[in-house]
Amino acid sequence: MTWELKPARDLGLKTQDRLRSHGREAGLGSVVLHAAWRGLVRTHLRLLHRLEVTGRENLPAPPFVLVANHSSHLDALSLGAALRGAAARRAHALAAGDTFFTSGATSLFAAYALNALPVWRKKTRAKELETLRSRLVEDELVYILFPEGTRSRDGRMAAFQPGLGAFVAGSPVPVVPCHIDGAFAAWPAHRRFPRPGKLSLRIGTPLHFAATTQDRAGWTEVAAQCEAAVRALGGEMP
Repeated sequence: MTWELKPARDLGLKTQDRLRSHGREAGLGSVVLHAAWRGLVRTHLRLLHRLEVTGRENLPAPPFVLVANHSSHLDALSLGAALRGAAARRAHALAAGDTFFTSGATSLFAAYALNALPVWRKKTRAKELETLRSRLVEDELVYILFPEGTRSRDGRMAAFQPGLGAFVAGSPVPVVPCHIDGAFAAWPAHRRFPRPGKLSLRIGTPLHFAATTQDRAGWTEVAAQCEAAVRALGGEMP
């Protein structure tokens, strides 16, 4: 095995810039805090929501992308809680920068507890997307992504946006479709805090897009196939 010494991607960045950086790497403190947060979340989901996960055997080794329907802040927590081992430690939720990275306090929580990476609505540059795409493969990460773009306000699933394709089209990285049931009832967007309620997470078989073109047409194809797979897991007929 050949060892190669590489400087950290976030070397030299100021604290606030580092928190918002797509190249942010985990230090000892963030690893410990994220592990403690995962344990707390799993306990919460088990006791208050009786989270039931089916299809965990479909999860491949990292790297891969998890996608699901999105109606609640419980969605990302449920997907993260379903992961184990290296996948759990390397998982990053791709979170709206204008929601989770607007202040020092929320940035600290998003970066160190949620292990989130920011995606800035309408102003994420091509270079930033390429950084996320290359990190996914090179660092063998797991991305948790909700292609609808925002939480549903009525519990119904919206169309998937094509931005998902930018990460996986023409890449060997698989996409794992998932469907979450019960999250909207437990914690809809208009409620400040969650209430008890059963959650069910179904994990489907991975989808592969290595032969898909890395262009707008390819991105649209990726989004359509992933949306259809998620809807099927939720029991919707094509």
